[in-house]
Amino acid sequence: MIALDYRDPRPIYEQVVQKLADLILAGVLQENEQLPSVRGLASELSINPNTIQRAYAELDRQGYTYTVKGKGSFVAGSEPLREKRRNELLKEFRLLAAGALQAEISMERLIGELESVRQEMSGTDKNRENWGDPTGKGENHHD
Repeated sequence: MIALDYRDPRPIYEQVVQKLADLILAGVLQENEQLPSVRGLASELSINPNTIQRAYAELDRQGYTYTVKGKGSFVAGSEPLREKRRNELLKEFRLLAAGALQAEISMERLIGELESVRQEMSGTDKNRENWGDPTGKGENHHD
């Protein structure tokens, strides 16, 4: 489900939070889907169950999941989270784009870089054939 990077300077629980949040935002983990048990995921990752418990508590706090007493953790509705993440990314993008333009990087080069990233991502995305198309229907689809 997730892979940890032991060279990453972030604590393990933060990596678990980020990886699970990414899976939720990407739609790999669907709304109301149950997350693996704390012990199960800890065993799979060969880490202390307290680390997973801390990660799950943080996911709850951030609104990615909800906990049902005695049942486990489940994926919360992710559309508001996706919209929030999109807005954060667009804000970061605008800052980076402004810096690139100030550094006199041409629009053609910036667009080329975006296309390159899109091609790289579409080659690795197993969940949506039309990466970047929120409808999943293809770029040329018209209703």
